[in-house]
Parts: sequence; C-alpha cells; structure tokens
Amino acid sequence: MRLLLVEDDTMIGEVVLDLLRAEHYAVDWVKDGDMADTALQTQSYDLVLLDLALPRKDGLEVLRAMRLRKQQMPVLVVTARDAVEQRIAGLDAGADDYVLKPYDLDELLARIRALLRRAAGRAEPLFEHKGLIVNPLTREVTVDAHAVSLSAREWAVLEALIARPGVVLSRAQLEEKLYSWKDEVNSNAVEVYIHGLRKKLGSELIQNVRGLGYMVPKA
Repeated sequence: MRLLLVEDDTMIGEVVLDLLRAEHYAVDWVKDGDMADTALQTQSYDLVLLDLALPRKDGLEVLRAMRLRKQQMPVLVVTARDAVEQRIAGLDAGADDYVLKPYDLDELLARIRALLRRAAGRAEPLFEHKGLIVNPLTREVTVDAHAVSLSAREWAVLEALIARPGVVLSRAQLEEKLYSWKDEVNSNAVEVYIHGLRKKLGSELIQNVRGLGYMVPKA
C-alpha cells in the first residue's frame, strides 16, 4: 500500500515515516500544502495522512481540492487543532477520520488499517480462500493451517491484491503500491514477487489476466 504523509514538522514526520515503513507501507512525505496538492495530482495513493496547519496552503484547502477532483482515497487528518469546530470543518471537507496530536502510534496504525479495509469494502480483517488465511493486522499467513513466511515486498504485493479481490491490477499499479519516490524500481520485480507468492501460497491464488495484470478471486 502506498501512502502520502503530509507533515511539516520534521521530528514528527521522521517518526511517522519510520513507523510506516517498518509496517511495509510505501510512503511519500511532503512538507507543505502546495507539494501535497502536486503529489495528489500526479500520483495514486491508497491513503493520505494530512496535517492541517501547513505552509503555503492550508490542509483544509488541500482536502477540499482533492474532493473537488473526485479523488476518493481515504484521508486521515492528523493535527493539533483540537477545537470541535476545526474537527467538524475537517470532516465536512471530506476527511474520513481525525486524530489529535499528540497521538498514540499504535492507535494511528489501527486507524490506518481500518480506513484501508473500509476503502476496500471489507469490514472483517481476515482474507480467506481455499485454505489460505491472511491476517493484515498481524501479517500472518497460513496455508492449510501451516504458517508461511513472506518477504516485505511479497507481503506488499499480496496485500494490494487481497484489498480488492476480483479486481485486476496491472504491473504498473502494483509497482505504485510497492515503491515510494526514492526507491529504485526493478523492471521485473513484480513478476519475481508474484512467482515467489505462487510457490508459497499455491499456483491458483494469483491469476494472470493476459494483457491486463493480476488478480485474486473473491473469497
């Protein structure tokens, strides 16, 4: 999953960036509203963590512009603005959830997971398919009750596919979810990770749709 972190406080930004990358999210970090606006118009994200008190353009302006462009990705507002009126303004502008600084990092991760599930149309955390059970919360994967170990990149590919069962994702779309701006992209990386997943999880789970990309069937 690829996230956009919009935070002008360097200390907070570095902590959150390290936290998210440790959870195997691909993350792009921008530090002002104009940069956030540009990133949102040039890149596809699964979720946005948005501060409101930003240089150059206020976070609420960024949020309203997103929704005017019909961009539907979930937005988690993360801010020190604690007045009820500010929270109402953020939610009315199109935010999906709201966390006040200082916040607990575990709660932040839980809210991110919940928003990603909701965006995928899933209330339940587990994905199950013919003996395969995937728990996005713990990142545990079992096949016929046997634990399977995945690399960080294999997990990222699997997570992207099970987030939208029955939907075909192209190689380019999967690359977008694997890599942030600063990462080096290998030309055949997606195929390598798909091959690894098929060896570990079975050849029938990830289906190749000729000329289009890859998908997993609906559970």
